[in-house]
Amino acid sequence: QVQLVESGGGLVQPGGSLRLSCAASGFTLDYYAIGWFRQAPGKEREGVLCISSSDSMTYYADSVKGRFTISRDNAKNTVYLQMNSLKPEDTAVYYCAAGLCSIVAGDYDYWGQGTQVTVSS
Repeated sequence: QVQLVESGGGLVQPGGSLRLSCAASGFTLDYYAIGWFRQAPGKEREGVLCISSSDSMTYYADSVKGRFTISRDNAKNTVYLQMNSLKPEDTAVYYCAAGLCSIVAGDYDYWGQGTQVTVSS
């Protein structure tokens, strides 16, 4: 069964850090680009950033540049989203997706169920 599972979300104070994980089963992440999207309450889902199959990173949200990074652990078939200097406006449900690096959600083949990130004091 093909599946992506996010984990690592939670409540963090402004300025804090979180690392989200996106673990794949039923397929190998090596051959896919992995994108991270987020959706805040009352807002549309937006692309955040993506790592290609050759480990090239593309930012889609200017607000996270310098604060968020992506990395892969192919041995664990897992991609990580490291989020530093978190701000209240980063509060959202975060989704990972496997496919082609794109800001368009339809360019991704597989999606995780999402993990909630709340930044609040």
